[in-house]
Amino acid sequence: MLIACGDALIDFVPTRNAEGREAVMPAVGGSCLNVAIGMARLGAPTGFVGGISTDMFGQMIADHAIASNVELGLATRSDHQTTLAFVRIVAGESHYAFYDAETATRNWTYRRGAIPFETVEALHVGSTTLVNDKGAAETKALIADARTTSTISFDPNCRPNLVKDKSAYLARMAEFAARADLIKMSDVDFNYLFGDEPYQQRANALLGQGTSLVVFTRGSNGAVAWHGRAGQIEVAAPKVEVVDTIGAGDSFQAGLLFALHKQGRLARQKLRDIGADELRRALSFAASCAGLTCTRPGADPPWSREIGSNW
Repeated sequence: MLIACGDALIDFVPTRNAEGREAVMPAVGGSCLNVAIGMARLGAPTGFVGGISTDMFGQMIADHAIASNVELGLATRSDHQTTLAFVRIVAGESHYAFYDAETATRNWTYRRGAIPFETVEALHVGSTTLVNDKGAAETKALIADARTTSTISFDPNCRPNLVKDKSAYLARMAEFAARADLIKMSDVDFNYLFGDEPYQQRANALLGQGTSLVVFTRGSNGAVAWHGRAGQIEVAAPKVEVVDTIGAGDSFQAGLLFALHKQGRLARQKLRDIGADELRRALSFAASCAGLTCTRPGADPPWSREIGSNW
């Protein structure tokens, strides 16, 4: 099984009403839930770990996840309210206003012993859950138990408007990166975390501390990856008619983890030994998944029948 742990929320996505005025449309989102949905829709056995409310929006989230074949037996349902995020698109980038006080996601607690990690091939973590102290501490405990048998995937998916102390946040992201076998981040996240540092310099530092694969996505400029054995690999972004980019990075992450899983290269040692051709194929598939997601509003990762994979 593949597992994603973290945020599950409702995005209010910008649209237009019949009179042409600005409006918003509710859509299930949350970076880590999106990754789970993306992997499950592609055909991987997938579970989600995190807090989901029993309120109206929480039921929307649960129904959406179940319809996408995500196993929710490891999620925690509570009567805390659902996190809400209002989205505006500025210069092609999604900007978010979060309403996240005392929510189901914020109040999630890791239930030690509840997850049979010997059956979990990979655990993905990241995003808003790691901003607050409690969510970060619970996720660290989860990773500590998972690392003995499971590959750890990490995407910081930064949300600067939630960060109160940037220096503490940077230190926290460095801690999670040090625990990860696979790290993926967008160019926007990279700029927030590392400024003008060259990609290769940071990739070499991450590889040097034990990470096997580092990937930076760059929107329409495609993605570039560094691997200890396969070296540097660059793949192009597909040319598509972009509706919005919400969930594109999550779809890339889901596609990459799924492809590595199908190649038999997701287990820790197998990932370290992957060859350049296999890795290029996995990255290209991930880029295709992200591209298709950009053609429709909200975080709506592709199904296997849509992406035409031959795994």
